[in-house]
Amino acid sequence: MKRFNSILLIFAAGVLLILSQACGFSQQNNASTALSWEQVKAKFEAANPALRADAFGVDEMKAAETTAFLRPNPTVGLSTDGIQIAPHSAPGQGTHWQPLTGAQLVPSIAYLHEREHKRNLRLQSAQEGTRIAQSEHIDLERNLIFNLRAAFVDTLEAKAVLELARADLAYYDNIIKISRDRFHAGNIAQIDLDRIELLRVQYEVEIQSAIVNLRTAKIQLQQLLNERTPVEQFDVTGAFDFSDDLKPLEDFRKVALDERPDLRAALESIEQAQTNHKLAIANGSADPTWSVWYSYNPAFNNPFGRDTLGASVNLPLRIFDRNQGEKQRTQIDIGRNQQLTEAARAQVFSDVDSAYAQVESNIALLKPYRDQYKAQALRVRDTVTYSYEHGGASLMDFLNAQSDYRAVELAYVQLIGSYLTAAGQLNLAVGREVIQ
Repeated sequence: MKRFNSILLIFAAGVLLILSQACGFSQQNNASTALSWEQVKAKFEAANPALRADAFGVDEMKAAETTAFLRPNPTVGLSTDGIQIAPHSAPGQGTHWQPLTGAQLVPSIAYLHEREHKRNLRLQSAQEGTRIAQSEHIDLERNLIFNLRAAFVDTLEAKAVLELARADLAYYDNIIKISRDRFHAGNIAQIDLDRIELLRVQYEVEIQSAIVNLRTAKIQLQQLLNERTPVEQFDVTGAFDFSDDLKPLEDFRKVALDERPDLRAALESIEQAQTNHKLAIANGSADPTWSVWYSYNPAFNNPFGRDTLGASVNLPLRIFDRNQGEKQRTQIDIGRNQQLTEAARAQVFSDVDSAYAQVESNIALLKPYRDQYKAQALRVRDTVTYSYEHGGASLMDFLNAQSDYRAVELAYVQLIGSYLTAAGQLNLAVGREVIQ
């Protein structure tokens, strides 16, 4: 019997070991599914349908370069000559109608020769259009990544709020236990215990609200990632904190002038407008059409020469239409794009300055919370709680201290979320990630 019990104990220990390893593996597997910001960004760039669709637009512009550089097609013609319009008559033979007796087929080929580098200018304009499309694609990615970053921060903030609500509930449950012990010992009245227990529902409501907010934030993030993983199995991870190390405003302005893709697209639009104006001038020039033909027909001055070659050139007279309207339009378009570029440059400075001021404001609010308010709220709560446990503080003092602590902690979490969102706005304004 003892041997059987020993075997049973060994078997139970083995089962527990296997289960513990399985649980550990499951937790490790779940932890590995939490995506970092770099992983989220990589998945977004690979799977976002709006970004991928816009990339096809860039490919279409690239294909248009081939069309712009094509040469005009030659023209092949076929004509006839020598058809008689009068009857043929000969002595002693009468009159005969033979209109096709002397007919000759004349094949020809013609080619339009484009002057003034029209073909090269068309290619240059198309290439500049491709560069504009690429810059606009990068600008679209910049804006979408800001939305992605905002959804990522919202998810981290919702997780932090949920953890805070659960920690508060756990702390309050401990207070309820202590209050029940005091009630059984006769130190507090039934009404005070009821009030403490009734306030627990607020913590439960906060937890449920935090769960819903976290789920909503994950759904919005999954939409941007085109992710079909169940929400319960999808998670992200990252540093939810702030840094008070902020570079001078002028540094961000300089980076923005070099990196902002919308400003680069505006500058490239000026170059394309100038090229289009040159092309409009070139299109106002006359292009000759060269033609050659062959016919099998005897010449009058050489009865033995029956093979005949001919050539011609046609040159349109640009008397009325010299492409005046297009020349004027493209000249005006240059000035229009120059003004749009100035507006884009002013927008860059406005965006950077506004985002920088928001980041500065959040840092100014967060520093006293980190250095003073959080520690004070915790110290007040713990001191009043200890005093309440030993009958030295009233119920209202305890509840107010607990409420103040929760308000400070929640405000700190929300301020960090605001800081990270403002940092993303500054990244958007600058054109690349300057604050992680």
